[in-house]
Amino acid sequence: MSEWSSYTLADLLMFSARTYWRLLELYNVAVWPLQLAAVALGLAIAWCARRAPRDAGRAAAVLLGLTWLWVAWAYHAQRYATINMAAPWFAAAFALQAMLLVGAGTLHLRPGRATGGAVGFVLLAYPLLAPVLGRPWTQAEVFGIAPDATAALTLVLLAGAPRAHALLWPVPLLWCAVSGATLWTMHAPLAWLLPGLGLAALLVRLRS
Repeated sequence: MSEWSSYTLADLLMFSARTYWRLLELYNVAVWPLQLAAVALGLAIAWCARRAPRDAGRAAAVLLGLTWLWVAWAYHAQRYATINMAAPWFAAAFALQAMLLVGAGTLHLRPGRATGGAVGFVLLAYPLLAPVLGRPWTQAEVFGIAPDATAALTLVLLAGAPRAHALLWPVPLLWCAVSGATLWTMHAPLAWLLPGLGLAALLVRLRS
């Protein structure tokens, strides 16, 4: 027991920061230009979620679920699993979130500029963090392609949807914790960003 207590998160990390970002870079290059379609899809999801008809809200939930399924397969199962033995479990969690979203029925946002601004940040500003932090554009994290940006937009949408089912929250929030711990262990700048966004989204939801 005393032996285990001497371990830190850094001791459990199976890859270097360089390997982690290089994996994301190779993934982005391989799927290009899907990033452009993914941003357009994110805007379409937000637009559908703001529409009154039930079919529009249904489309928003299904489309969002499909992005989680894509990340589960294309990123976690196909790429991340090559450097992290826990990635298949992450893939399963993302696939579960996809099924929960598809089965949720509808996703409707309450009117308000705050939600629109947060959606715009995740879709347009989140990818800019890579060059801002000194990494190449090819390492940008884009909604529907990278897990962090996908979880971030999902939490923004859930915070703005007062009737979103409680079961839709655990997986994105858990991913915030996992990703934040990973980035913190790698001494990555803004490792707190995704966990902070998750906490803010949860607080907004609890206060609504």
